[in-house]
Amino acid sequence: MPELPEVETVRRGLADHVVGRTVARVEVGRERTVRRTSRQAVIDGLTGVTILAADRRGKYLLCPLDSGDTLMVHLRMTGQLLLAPAGAVRPPHTHVVLTLTPNASGRHELWFVDPRTFGEVVVFDPDHVAVELPELAHLGPDPLADGLDVGVLGRLLGGRRTRLKALLLDQHVIAGIGNIYADEILHAARLHPDRPAGSLRRRDVVALHDAMHRILFNAVGAGGSTLGDNQYVDLMGSGGSYQDDHQVYGKAGARCTTCGRGVVRRGVTGGRSTHWCSWCQRVWAPRHWKAASTTEV
Repeated sequence: MPELPEVETVRRGLADHVVGRTVARVEVGRERTVRRTSRQAVIDGLTGVTILAADRRGKYLLCPLDSGDTLMVHLRMTGQLLLAPAGAVRPPHTHVVLTLTPNASGRHELWFVDPRTFGEVVVFDPDHVAVELPELAHLGPDPLADGLDVGVLGRLLGGRRTRLKALLLDQHVIAGIGNIYADEILHAARLHPDRPAGSLRRRDVVALHDAMHRILFNAVGAGGSTLGDNQYVDLMGSGGSYQDDHQVYGKAGARCTTCGRGVVRRGVTGGRSTHWCSWCQRVWAPRHWKAASTTEV
């Protein structure tokens, strides 16, 4: 958290309010936030540059600069990007501040706030991405940014014994999906999280493809999901509302509203909390596949 819909919402805020503006001044506090390079490298790489665009791959925010470099921001667990009037009181854990040149709406600062400091701010040369940000270079296709048709999805799944939940979380296979949306997508497709990826039939792949795009598209339209910890907000500090549409995530013990028959279970798959309906998403395990083994908690 945040996942693809939340990061896409922040990207749209950057596109609307930050693209085209020049960075007049850069402040870096906690050096852990810029650990990939250094405090001075980020200050030098951003001071005086103009932000040309706001892009996204998976959970990575990417802003090309007129210097030829690119600004990368990864929010990870608790990171926030906030646009505020210049001089406003900064919240605790504000680790990077970009003071922007004024525009018609006034003077603003772009804050990177991150209580747990797992997030990152990096300025890198896109021609050397494989060296400077190898994990970005090896991302799988992004369902919304790149497009992901049924045929490609089928090939990504084919022959794999990896469980569906684990595969959806693997950023090298499909970029951007995290724990919340993996659970919601599998529920919408009526597929058990422990089902081997390679066991899906054509109609299952189509159901997964349709659920993936529908859930992600709708979540973006709702501004993402803001949970009880309120860690995720958009660029203007507002929460999303897609959590109101969650069918299984965080609903362990409740009657499934999709089928009205099953109960939402909670278990652990590959060390990650997993939610599914005991009726809608029954285990499918023919003899030639190893039986599913989600540990319920």
